[in-house]
Amino acid sequence: MSDSADSSASEEHPRVFLVVIDDSEEMRVALRFAGQRARHTGGRVALFRSIEPVEFQHWMGVGEIMREEARQEAEALMERMSEQVVEMTGAIPIIYLREGTTREELLSLIDEEKSISILVLGAAAKSDDPGPLISFLASKAAARLRIPITIVPGSLSDTEIDALT
Repeated sequence: MSDSADSSASEEHPRVFLVVIDDSEEMRVALRFAGQRARHTGGRVALFRSIEPVEFQHWMGVGEIMREEARQEAEALMERMSEQVVEMTGAIPIIYLREGTTREELLSLIDEEKSISILVLGAAAKSDDPGPLISFLASKAAARLRIPITIVPGSLSDTEIDALT
């Protein structure tokens, strides 16, 4: 295949780097890594956030208020992360905001959205445990995934990430 055919194929179906958005430091490392890889390969970044079900159901009205507050917080976080992606890549990211458990919603999304190419996760820097999602995906759910996972060490600096990508 010629170089021109390779570039046109990547423009038609760009790599999509999916990042799970939360409040952790390692997520920011994963986001930078994904953004830099997307920028250098002509790909796109996709952001995923799941709003966990509200545990408090004693009074339905209170539970509904808690659910709405959680959704507003998630939307605000996604907006901030989207702005960072635009600054890094020059492109608006794909946004996936779902309600349900993070593990199950992430696996469902990856199954449903065939455009997603790579899942990028950041490993916790200050712990022997890489994080619950990485542990789950690397053990129990690995066989269910149709895409590779890139695990970025959470201790990497921006300079180190830039050198890798």
